[in-house]
Amino acid sequence: MTERILTIDDDARNVKLIECYLEDESYDIVVAHDGEEGWNILQKEHQTIDLILLDRMMPVLDGIEFLKRYRAATNLKRIPVIMQTAASEPGQIREGLELGVFYYLTKPYDDEVLISLVKAAIEDSRRSRDLYAAMEERDRTFALVSEMRLEFRTIAQARAVAATLAHFFPDPDRVVNGISELLINAVEHGNLGIQYAEKTALLHAGRWLAEVELRQVSPDYSHKQVQVHMKRNREHMTLQIDDEGNGFDWKKYMEFNAERASDPHGRGIAMANMLSFDKLTYQGKGNSVICTVNLPAND
Repeated sequence: MTERILTIDDDARNVKLIECYLEDESYDIVVAHDGEEGWNILQKEHQTIDLILLDRMMPVLDGIEFLKRYRAATNLKRIPVIMQTAASEPGQIREGLELGVFYYLTKPYDDEVLISLVKAAIEDSRRSRDLYAAMEERDRTFALVSEMRLEFRTIAQARAVAATLAHFFPDPDRVVNGISELLINAVEHGNLGIQYAEKTALLHAGRWLAEVELRQVSPDYSHKQVQVHMKRNREHMTLQIDDEGNGFDWKKYMEFNAERASDPHGRGIAMANMLSFDKLTYQGKGNSVICTVNLPAND
């Protein structure tokens, strides 16, 4: 299936450049020349769109106002957004993140950066689509469960566990991607020992999945498990995730760093902290994290 990219940009030269950079990637590119036109296209065609490439500064309806509408619309399929902008101040980037931007493309950029981010975002879109589809198959009676313990080992199992666990929470759509990101982190960065710079290089080379699959069957890593403990009481739900890795410097990943804006990964923990949970707490050396969601008083 050919992925469709909605490109919203009032600069015809920039649109032409994007089309040129992506012409060998076989994407179907739909172009809108301002935010209002892009919004109208999105409302009609959101079920077939896999990625939004959004300019920040535009006439009629700029990128930030577009995102506010998009965030408020509960009837639209959630699609990853790459915002292309010359505005790279931390406060400006945070504004976009709070409205759902997962990737930033800071102008000027080259073709390799664009292609790398587009591929990463498309993969996120595919993964989210699979997660939501799996969630819809789960029984709503999961809300009656007060405690659960799970163990798993692989990336595929992490995604399946995330889709299941999300249904225990009052707002599954809010938490599912955050849970998935933390579970996958526990496998790849924790148990499999893939470091940040190493993953960046693997993604650029198109070898990340192959390396993950190789390590998952290696005797050095195949015995390691991720342990998950979910608990519910009257006030909140908690999810504790423990891996068998050596930990990491988690503090610098709790907030989004503008210096990593063009990296094809590295946003999962910050997004989970900002959007998915009411509290995110790493313990000790960083191989244990507790996620908390507050419950309504009448839950």
